[in-house]
Amino acid sequence: MLKKLPLALSVFAFLNVTSAHAENVEIYLTDILDNVQNGYCLDIARAQGDKANPDDGLQGHTCYSPSGELGVDQAFDSAKFADGVLYMPEFDVCASVASNDAGTSIDLAACDGSAAQSFSFSGEGAIVPASAESMCLTLAEATRTGRSDANQIKVLSLEACNDAQSAYQTWSVRSSAN
Repeated sequence: MLKKLPLALSVFAFLNVTSAHAENVEIYLTDILDNVQNGYCLDIARAQGDKANPDDGLQGHTCYSPSGELGVDQAFDSAKFADGVLYMPEFDVCASVASNDAGTSIDLAACDGSAAQSFSFSGEGAIVPASAESMCLTLAEATRTGRSDANQIKVLSLEACNDAQSAYQTWSVRSSAN
């Protein structure tokens, strides 16, 4: 019994160390589309860094990481993807959908473990609500500018997943080191 205890403690310590390495990442659209800089990332709408208001929900916005670091209003905890959650640690909120209808915006709310906050996303590919497997997080075709012409913005909503829309529905992740 005593010989098994050191092994069990070693395994426990290893698991604690490896699980503690959750990484903040940005979720970016794999197709740069019409963006003049670094492509589009999920971002808090009308965001201004740590002054962003999660009540404004999510949008697609020019990515920050190629400038050297993640913006807190674009940072998601990659360890939570395995739990089906799109979690923004700086604001302690999760992505949420009020309905599974096409055109539904993507909200942010206190994490509650509800079906509205459960998504299928492995870090590569479509982001799909667990309650609507035929719907994908999708950027709109229309683009507007933010505080400057270099800050491009697209509306983010739920739309039917389909090959014709894949350029607007295929996502990946990267850290500021990528």
